[in-house]
Amino acid sequence: MHGLIFRTVEAFVSDAFGTGSWQDAVAIAGLEVSAFEAMLQYDPAYFPRLLDGCAEALDRPRSVILEDIGAYLITHQNHASVRRLMRFGGDTYSELLHSLDELPGRTRLAVSGLELPQINIREPIPHQFVVTCHGDPAGFGHVLVGLLRAMADDYGTLAVLEHRGVRDAAEVIEVAVVEAAFSEDRGFMLADRAEDALT
Repeated sequence: MHGLIFRTVEAFVSDAFGTGSWQDAVAIAGLEVSAFEAMLQYDPAYFPRLLDGCAEALDRPRSVILEDIGAYLITHQNHASVRRLMRFGGDTYSELLHSLDELPGRTRLAVSGLELPQINIREPIPHQFVVTCHGDPAGFGHVLVGLLRAMADDYGTLAVLEHRGVRDAAEVIEVAVVEAAFSEDRGFMLADRAEDALT
């Protein structure tokens, strides 16, 4: 499994709860490593053990930790590139939702070797979306819920999201867009990306 996934968990726990909590989580998980390199590959069996260690050390369900990691990737200043990657999905939140099936491909272009689950999106009735995730890592649907909640705020959209569990081997997320222009959109300019490339 790509080291960036493990490194993200490490960064979230350390930033949000302190390095002591991270060390406790690793100790509980009984892993052979205590720090992860973003561009290395690790045994996929480490991932559920690490999540269990985090859940015990932080006294939080795995699902809550994963959703918090998704929000962290959008809101923390050290991960601005993730927000930019998501904003490439469209000028509105609904456009972003419709582009989610392209996210694994966009991610591979940004980070070689990083494989995300297959994502499918339907809008059975206007403003009501069903997102499904199929593949490893298990639990990615919860991360996606956190990402999409934070992106709704980013777009200034009022949306209600619920993880509905696993159906036909796929995680199911329901998204209801209540009000597209609920608050001010944080905005996203091509000029910002040009400036970032020069700095």
